[in-house]
Amino acid sequence: MLMFFHRKELIQPVVVGTPDAAFGTFLLEQFGGATGELTAALQYWVQSFHVENAGIRDMLQDIAIEEFSHLEMVGKLISAHTSKIDQTSVYDAPLFKLKGGGPHFLDSQGSCWTAAYIQEGGNVVRDLRANISAEAGARQTYEALIKACEDEGTKKVLVHLLTREITHANMFIKALDQMGKLDDPFFGNIEPDETVKLVFNLSQGDDARGPWNEEPDFEYIADPQPEGGMPAPPVNPDDERLPASKPAPKGKARPLEKTR
Repeated sequence: MLMFFHRKELIQPVVVGTPDAAFGTFLLEQFGGATGELTAALQYWVQSFHVENAGIRDMLQDIAIEEFSHLEMVGKLISAHTSKIDQTSVYDAPLFKLKGGGPHFLDSQGSCWTAAYIQEGGNVVRDLRANISAEAGARQTYEALIKACEDEGTKKVLVHLLTREITHANMFIKALDQMGKLDDPFFGNIEPDETVKLVFNLSQGDDARGPWNEEPDFEYIADPQPEGGMPAPPVNPDDERLPASKPAPKGKARPLEKTR
């Protein structure tokens, strides 16, 4: 039996000094947006069902539950910032004027949350790498929110949430490192073909070289040439093979041709 328990106490205090409904709109990005806490919580929780390694599975579930607690904190922030929505101009926070105060499954632009935001592919290496990217995206969003915030209590909460994104990213990095997959591009069960080390100079002009296209890991092709030959022409018998002109139906005269 799988059970969840919710404790009403927040994991960290949420105190807002000066409500700002317009800033509450920005906060929706971390509630119902692509980089938000709901996305992270569901992503890590679903990923955990695909993982055989008990330690990594436990890590994913622990972080998923913490992300749910962060979702609750963001929701409380939004509620606090929209508590005086009736005194706010409709032009400052139209989403809350229409839907009411508090959190909604919308991002800051009013787009509904979608499961398409979730990255999970049933491969632990792929998933952990996607999670590092997800934490980086959330951290960037929190940094933007902090820069746009004037309330010190809100900033304190946002700094804590930003900090936890760093912690989680580090945990995912350590898990990949334990597996020997932190910087190994080869994962999965299908062997790559002979082009795996080739890199092509396809943005020619002021060419730059670096460890991403240098030996011994790569073979740099300075002037790549096509090797696939010409493709077969397309076939469209429905339209292009029709006669160029058709006789006019009986009883109807053809239009007169222009003459000089």
